[in-house]
Amino acid sequence: MLLLFVIGSRASVLDGEDDADANVKDVTIDNFSVSARGKELLKNASVKISHGKRYGLVGPNGMGKSTLLKLLAWRKIPVPKNIDVLLVEQEVVGDDKTALEAVVSANEELIKLRQEVASLQDASNMSTGENGEDDDGDDVGEKLSELYEKLQLMGSDAAEAQASKILAGLGFTKDMQCRPTKSFSGGWRMRISLARALFVQPTLLLLDEPTNHLDLRAVLWLEEYLCRWKKTLVVVSHDRDFLNTVCSEIIHLHDLKLHLYRGNFDDFEVGYEQRRKEKNKKFEIYEKQVKAAKKSGNRAQQEKVKDRAKFSAAKEASKNKGKSKVDEDEPVPEAPQKWRDYTVEFHFPEPTELTPPLLQLIEVSFSYPNREDFKLSSVDVGIDMGTRVAIVGPNGAGKSTLLNLLAGDLVPTEGEVRRSQKLRIGRYSQHFVDLLTMDENPVQYLLRLHPDQEGLSKQEAVRAKLGKFGLPSHNHLTPIAKLSGGQKARVVFTSISMSKPHILLLDEPTNHLDMQSIDALADALDEFTGGVVLVSHDSRLISRVCGDEEKSEIWVVENGTVEFFPGSFEEYKEELVKEIRAEVDD
Repeated sequence: MLLLFVIGSRASVLDGEDDADANVKDVTIDNFSVSARGKELLKNASVKISHGKRYGLVGPNGMGKSTLLKLLAWRKIPVPKNIDVLLVEQEVVGDDKTALEAVVSANEELIKLRQEVASLQDASNMSTGENGEDDDGDDVGEKLSELYEKLQLMGSDAAEAQASKILAGLGFTKDMQCRPTKSFSGGWRMRISLARALFVQPTLLLLDEPTNHLDLRAVLWLEEYLCRWKKTLVVVSHDRDFLNTVCSEIIHLHDLKLHLYRGNFDDFEVGYEQRRKEKNKKFEIYEKQVKAAKKSGNRAQQEKVKDRAKFSAAKEASKNKGKSKVDEDEPVPEAPQKWRDYTVEFHFPEPTELTPPLLQLIEVSFSYPNREDFKLSSVDVGIDMGTRVAIVGPNGAGKSTLLNLLAGDLVPTEGEVRRSQKLRIGRYSQHFVDLLTMDENPVQYLLRLHPDQEGLSKQEAVRAKLGKFGLPSHNHLTPIAKLSGGQKARVVFTSISMSKPHILLLDEPTNHLDMQSIDALADALDEFTGGVVLVSHDSRLISRVCGDEEKSEIWVVENGTVEFFPGSFEEYKEELVKEIRAEVDD
């Protein structure tokens, strides 16, 4: 649990104590600061979240995005009392309720009214005399009539149908909707939590990486559904296409501040680049003036340059806030500083040439013991140097099983696997944490797996590789158990790179990566001359890796087999979107 120290919020008007503010639906964050475990996350940050708009909250991992969502949900950031806030961050607790019941029960007021109606009906039946007359019948009838009217206004008759539609969009079949929640894995329970939030429709909905547990079809369905969202949405996501489709505003957490950009993520990137250039230009001018003043040796002139720069910054700040003068309570603007960019670089070494075929599954079938509901049959696929494959299909259809068969982690029940003797496979699994040794630090772990490092210092060689994959130097000697999910992922990617693979098998590689790292991964895969097989819900990454129709293949895993899609990934995606729009509009 993070220890949070919150200071400096100047949003007292929104505490909800004044009746005049009963209809306020905007959330104003004003000069807000927060630290977690001694690390400053926000300093005098300000932004306004306007009702009815859909915001994407972006920025590198570990900078405080999830913390900000939690502070809003916990109302540590003042939120008007009339606004109901819901943060989806934990999977639903598994019990005997069906998935459908779990979603409908999220509307507590609806359930309470239904229970009240049932109690009144029972009481009415019990109090009816032998002659069939009920002394209190008129009162009970009047009360029931009133409750029925409330239920009708709440759409009680359509509640189960609406909940079922949401669950279906998120990948639940009719049979799955009737299964108890305790029978589902954590990923599916997260989907139920998301379905509950969409069903309740809170005034302020907060989503933290909602696509991480979804397959591609479910992601596209969620995009379409949220595009029709009429209330306020704040979503943390590293999926560019998702942000582009869903969001009308972007809040960028940068340099301990919250910067608002109008438009979707593409618009944000244009605005961000312009802002970066402008700030760096001002810094360059300021730096030249300071150097000139220092050269003259005139201390008074040096202070004059600094004061003039601060005055210009203060004037600009007041202009941006629409004020005629600077507020005395606000922090004094600082002199221009260089824009601090976060960069990361992934790299997979050039593989040695091998004679094709590198890897083949020939008429392979596979089934798990005691799993009569699952089987892959007649799988006939191959991978060579330069092959680019996207494996698509619904969750549970067998995408990860197919990767395990290719990797050799599973043995087919029928058919043949042919693998080049010198073939090295780099494998990234959704459950990569199971591969890590938690009591070792990243350097120890990598040196044990890859002891043949060149150079004067093996430790320095490993640390240089970890740094390129975006793991901060102070974490290189931290026990792996204490690293975040994203930091552990970087250790795994570093290890894959050091194994010098011929083929990369990647199962949902973006789940723990921030946007800059996803871009770096896409760039590295572009340059990699070996084979790449990718399972991902991130359509932009698939487009980057498998965008060339002549060199790429789309394998569709569905209905117990693997089929080749006769077209590009974009065409496959367009087919899905057409189906989904028809469902959502229905």
